[in-house]
Amino acid sequence: MERILIVEDDEKLRKELAFFLNHNGYEAEELCRYETLVEDILDSGCDLVLLDINLPVVDGQYVCREVRKKSDVPIIMVTSRNSDLDQLISMNYGADDYVEKPFHPQILLARIGAILRRVRKGNGTGEIMDCGGWWLDVARRTAGTKTKSVELTKNEWNILFYLASRRGTLVSRDALMTYLWDSEMFVDDNTLTVNVARIRAKLEEIGVRDVIKTRRGQGYVMEEGGRHEA
Repeated sequence: MERILIVEDDEKLRKELAFFLNHNGYEAEELCRYETLVEDILDSGCDLVLLDINLPVVDGQYVCREVRKKSDVPIIMVTSRNSDLDQLISMNYGADDYVEKPFHPQILLARIGAILRRVRKGNGTGEIMDCGGWWLDVARRTAGTKTKSVELTKNEWNILFYLASRRGTLVSRDALMTYLWDSEMFVDDNTLTVNVARIRAKLEEIGVRDVIKTRRGQGYVMEEGGRHEA
């Protein structure tokens, strides 16, 4: 299920939007802490942001520009400002769309759907692999939970994806290295050990622990779910 982050200081509107989106096929998350807004958006791992311009502490257009420097997450500006200049600034700062208040919820829903379809088409896939409390985003090559996500190197991604595709099954080190060689990722035994250690550390960053088990002299087993923190 695709996640939409709502950044709106009008509590009534924010709650109404969350209710509406949750009942129309999306998972809505409300964000109303503004001091670290850019960092919180980047850490959210969401699929799309609904971003108001008029916010406490920081201007929404500035937030859009700063997020766009580090992320391609779709951003729809939702605002009461209706000047051509504000719309132009927002689009130049990287917004994907601009919706003026008051708006019809179904129109907003249609615009959200159109942008997400375009993103899925551009990525070539919209596959999310559910790993039991956390997931792998195949298109973005990230691992994530509801609150955090982490990027993986090409080696790390291939190893983790291979193990996740065979959850509950013992995967030998030889099988892993053969798979990596077939993928033109040339690693030796020591490099594999280092990469698995890095994967474990990155999963711990998002609160996922003890998910990859080592079977001494045999290989690795990725367990269903593992231990994860909310």
